[in-house]
Amino acid sequence: MKNYRYKWLVILLGISIMLTGCIGGPTPEEEIYKTLEKVVTLEKTFEEQQEPLIQLEKKERKLYDQIISLGMKEYDKIVSLSDEALNIVNERETKLNNEYESIKSSKEEFENAVKSINDIKDKDLKEEAEELVALMQKRYESYDKLYADYSEAINNDKLLYEMFKKEQLTLEELEGQINKINTIYEKVVSSNDLFNNVTNQYNEAKVNFYKQAGLKVVYGDEKE
Repeated sequence: MKNYRYKWLVILLGISIMLTGCIGGPTPEEEIYKTLEKVVTLEKTFEEQQEPLIQLEKKERKLYDQIISLGMKEYDKIVSLSDEALNIVNERETKLNNEYESIKSSKEEFENAVKSINDIKDKDLKEEAEELVALMQKRYESYDKLYADYSEAINNDKLLYEMFKKEQLTLEELEGQINKINTIYEKVVSSNDLFNNVTNQYNEAKVNFYKQAGLKVVYGDEKE
C-alpha cells in the first residue's frame, strides 16, 4: 500500500490590535505588528492550497487502488488510469509550488520585522522579539525541509505511474518503488509535524509579544 500525506499544515494566526495613533508616528512595536500581519496576508495563497492538496491526494489514492486491483490482461485500462493519476500528481506539484512561492514572499516581508527589532528600547521586550524571530526562522527552515521531502515524494509518485505503464513490469520492481515512496512519505509526515509544531509555537509567541508590547489585541466582536 502506498502512503500519502493527508495532513493539513497549520496556518499563521491573524490578529487585530487597537492602534494608538501616537504623535510622532508608529512605535517600533507597531511597525513589527504591521509587518507580521502582512506576513499572514502573504501566506493566504499557502493557506488556500491545503484543502485542494488533500482532495487531490485522496482522488489519486482511489486511482492507485483501482490500478493495483487490475491484472495485466487489462493493460489498456491500467495505462489510462496511470495517465489520469499522473495528471493529478502534476496538479499536486502545481499546488505545492504555489505554496512555496507564498512562503517565499512571506519570508522576504518578514525581514522588515527583523530590522525593526533594533529600534525597541525595552531590553526584555527586545529579547522576546528576538525569540519570536528565531521561531519564525525555524518555521521557514522546517518548511524548506517539508518542501524538499514532498517534492521528492511527488517525483517518485510520477515514476511509479510511469512504471505501471510498462508491460514487462515485475513485482520486485513495483514493490521496490512502493517501499521507496513509503519511506519518503514517512519523512514528509515527520517534516509536516515539525512545521505544525513550530507554527503553533510562533502563533502563541506572537500573541504574547503583542501583549507584552502593550498592544491591545482585539478579539471577535470587539472589532465592531
